[in-house]
Amino acid sequence: MRLHPAVITHLEDVLREVLRFTGPADAILSRYFREHPKLGARERNAVAEGLYAVLRNKLVYASFAESGHGSAIRRLALLGLADAIGVDALGSLSEEETDWLGRIAQIDRNALPATQRANLPQWLYDKLVARDGEAATLQLAEALNSPAPLDLRVNALKAKREEVLAELTKAPIQCEPTPYAPLGIRVKKKPALQNLPLFQSGAIEVQDEGSQLLAQIVGARRGEMVVDFCAGAGGKTLALGAAMRSTGRLYAFDVSEKRLSKLKPRLARSGLSNVHPAVIAHENDAKIKRLAGKIDRVLVDAPCSGLGTVRRNPDLKWRQTPESIAELKTKQTSILDSAARLVKPGGRLVYATCSLLDEENEAIVEQFIASHQDFVLLPIGAILTEQKIPLDMQDYLKLLPHIHQTDGFFAAVLERRK
Repeated sequence: MRLHPAVITHLEDVLREVLRFTGPADAILSRYFREHPKLGARERNAVAEGLYAVLRNKLVYASFAESGHGSAIRRLALLGLADAIGVDALGSLSEEETDWLGRIAQIDRNALPATQRANLPQWLYDKLVARDGEAATLQLAEALNSPAPLDLRVNALKAKREEVLAELTKAPIQCEPTPYAPLGIRVKKKPALQNLPLFQSGAIEVQDEGSQLLAQIVGARRGEMVVDFCAGAGGKTLALGAAMRSTGRLYAFDVSEKRLSKLKPRLARSGLSNVHPAVIAHENDAKIKRLAGKIDRVLVDAPCSGLGTVRRNPDLKWRQTPESIAELKTKQTSILDSAARLVKPGGRLVYATCSLLDEENEAIVEQFIASHQDFVLLPIGAILTEQKIPLDMQDYLKLLPHIHQTDGFFAAVLERRK
């Protein structure tokens, strides 16, 4: 069944705004759909998939779009839709457009220059090649430019992973256990989870396996005082609360009231009673000073470039710049310094990002250790063994989509000397 011809026009309109890169693509897309309520589910899906195809393959598509008839934005829209849903589903193409798409389909993309195949901004491509070499960078880029799977975390307070796997299979939803996170489930395709009793009861939450592992290496235990310093929408907060079996006290701090508000319905479903969300004005808020030296474990999932999550947010690679990375480094240093004051002697501080860049990761940690003699780096290998996570790492946790099938994550575990 062919899509209505207007779908191409809708995608053109969305692309015009998104390709200015003034804000997150998902937020722009959501607003566009709210403004066009008559668009059906099938049309919305086509527009969304076409948009993300363009964002993933922008360099290649831009080179292809130099040929052909009509406006460049229409040619980009056609390429995105052809890759996402197939040419046969597109209605009312001119003969010239059909012929042009046919010629494009014959091009061997593996024969294109490496920089085009990577579909990364030049500054980022050059930085990764200098560090890892061209072959490894192309493998990473291929994984980053593929859609991410959907991972779930089982809420251990409400269910066991085997029970959830059985329920999902009955639904029927294709799924399998994640290889590293003990409560993780990887789902094939993208089912409507919000309609499932498992989701409504709080037995499952959507959370990438890498994010689940970050929460696990914090090692939060029953009865402890724990802080999730940059809690956001609270995915890791919920995982920490469940690990604590809803005992002790878990603070979820964030500077954004809007982000924290997304935690409320998730918290209600989770059954947790030990979580205390709190909006802070900045990293030196009085609420933090009152807890100085009292906290057993602090997780700092720092604001970062997000380049490890490009599978989900392909616009990020085009929105970040060397200048924006430099600004983030200053913020990351300040946040880590502030969060460290919370940790009591013998307590644990975990610094994490979803970045692929050394300057947001190792460099921040090394600078912190150099200026905080009372903290020592705990090699992640020992922590992974302690948590029974079957990963072979040395000093730091480094997860990569082409190796571990997770988002790109970095973490360092620091301990305050007694």
